[in-house]
Formats: sequence, structure tokens, C-alpha cells
Amino acid sequence: MFSMTATVMVPPRVPRETGLFVPELVYFEPAALDYLKGRKIMEWVKERGLPYQMTTSHNRITNLPGETELEKYKIAKRTLVVGVRKTLKFDQSKPSAEYALPIATGCMGHCHYCYLQTTLGGKPYIRVYVNMDDILDAAENYIKERAPEITRFEAACTSDPIGLEHLTGSLAEAITFMADQPLGRLRFVTKYHHVDSLLPLRHNGHTRIRFSVNADYVIKNFEPATSRFHERIEAAGKIARAGYPLGFIIAPIIWYDDWQQGYGELLAKLAEAVPAEACQDLTFELIQHRFTKTAKTTIEKRYPKSKLEMDEAKRKKKWGAGAAQIRVSR
Repeated sequence: MFSMTATVMVPPRVPRETGLFVPELVYFEPAALDYLKGRKIMEWVKERGLPYQMTTSHNRITNLPGETELEKYKIAKRTLVVGVRKTLKFDQSKPSAEYALPIATGCMGHCHYCYLQTTLGGKPYIRVYVNMDDILDAAENYIKERAPEITRFEAACTSDPIGLEHLTGSLAEAITFMADQPLGRLRFVTKYHHVDSLLPLRHNGHTRIRFSVNADYVIKNFEPATSRFHERIEAAGKIARAGYPLGFIIAPIIWYDDWQQGYGELLAKLAEAVPAEACQDLTFELIQHRFTKTAKTTIEKRYPKSKLEMDEAKRKKKWGAGAAQIRVSR
């Protein structure tokens, strides 16, 4: 019987895997341990001596450590919640896909501009869902409903699943599932390079893996706790050689001194890394830096020393979906 409130300490921690996310604190919903995936994550946590607690629901997590809002935010980004996805009605994900595939929520990265700053509100901790069979069954029903049209699922709407794959294996399950779906397609985007476990999978060309890339200056200054410039490009080459449909998102495009050289280097490195055969089905998405006033306030609180340009006088406003988006006009 697990306590619902006490933190359980287990033996001393083993050395951390280089570059892989290791949480500082883990919460388990009791139902998660009814699933093999949940029990495996529990074993992983115990092996590393990580403190964990039981919680009846992630909504009851209100006592994260930290004296200030900023401290609490940083700790929350290192907190993992292992639970069961109860809602199997998928959100729409247009224009990227028809539906979002809900395998995780939250991200360990600290990208200053990220839309999750406001999307996740005051609960920026990371949640993973262990009932993948239920989630994939629901995806299959959506595919059947739209037949004979192809149905696309985006697995990175609210998280970066590559950064969590060593914990969950959920992407591998989704990729192999979608390989057998004539009318189903999977896609996701990542800023991490930990793709080796995906390379040998049977994917049947039904999963498009996109890498969010940028000039080295942007990655160093605005994307802490993500993979480095050369790591992402090397990983993209691996994915291309494994036969996956490949894509790149350059986002957000940042105007800075020597931007021509920085983005020129990026495109040159991509050309070197991607084999010619992958260019037959290669996608690019270019996205400007936009922010709402709410996002600006949140970013300034969480990253007070950020160099991110948010001078509204230098921007143009764009209205949509009930809120003003402020974008670069130069």
C-alpha cells in the first residue's frame, strides 16, 4: 500500500544518462500502476533513487517545492506525473493534422518563446500516459470514421515526445501501430536528438519526423535544456537514412546581428546531413516569432534575463482566435 501524501525515498541515485531527462520528483496516480508501462517507470524511478509520491490526480499537485514563483516553475519543469489518460476524445490539430495524439503533456525544455508557457498555465510539470492501448484504439476509431480519407495525428501538440521516449516507449508503440494503418499517418516535431531507438522500427513510411531547427545563436540563447545545433542535424540525417519521411521547422525566425550568416550556416549543414533520396519527400515550415501580451508577461517573469525581442513598438498586431498575436514586422 502506497501513501497518498508521503514522499518515498529509495536507495542512493545511480549516475544519470548523459543528456536524457531525469526528473527531480515523480508523482504516480494509483491507476497507473495497473499498467505494465506504469510499473516499468516505477522500477526506473526506484533504480535511480528518485523521490516519488502517490497522488489521486495531477490536479491535486499544489505543494511543489520553491520559495518564489520562479523557483516553483523551474522545479515543476523537472517534475514528472505518471497517469492514465481518461479523456479519449482527441483535440483537433489543424493545420498540422486532423487530431492530436495525446501521449504526453509538458516539456523539459526551457525555450523562452514556447507557446506552452501560457497553454499549460500554472501546471508546467510533465505528464505521461500509460494506457497507450486505449489511446491507440481511440485513434483507430477516428481513422475508421474518416475512411476512405487519410487521417493524420500530431503527437507533439503539447509536449516533445522524443525527450520522454526513454521513459515511456510510447512513440515506438504509436509508430508501429500506424505502420499497419493504410489510412493512418503519424507526425511529430522534436528539438531532441535521442532517436536511436526509433531507427530500427517498422514504420512503413507512415510517420513523418520533423526537427525544430534554428540558427546556432537562437538555440544557445533561447532554447536551454534542448539538444544542440549539431546534435539535431546529425539526428535528422539518421532519421532520413532510416527511411522516415523527414521535415524541418525553422521556428521562430529571429532577427539578430549576423542572422544571414547564422541561417545560411543552418541551411548548408542541413544540405550536408540529408541524403539526396530523402529530398524527394522533404517538408519545411517557417514560423515567425509571435507572442500575446499574456505570454510576454509570463516570459518576463520566468526568464527575466532573456534577450528575446518583445518590444511591441517594433511589431505588428494580428488578430485571430479571439486574441492579439504580435509578430515581427521587419
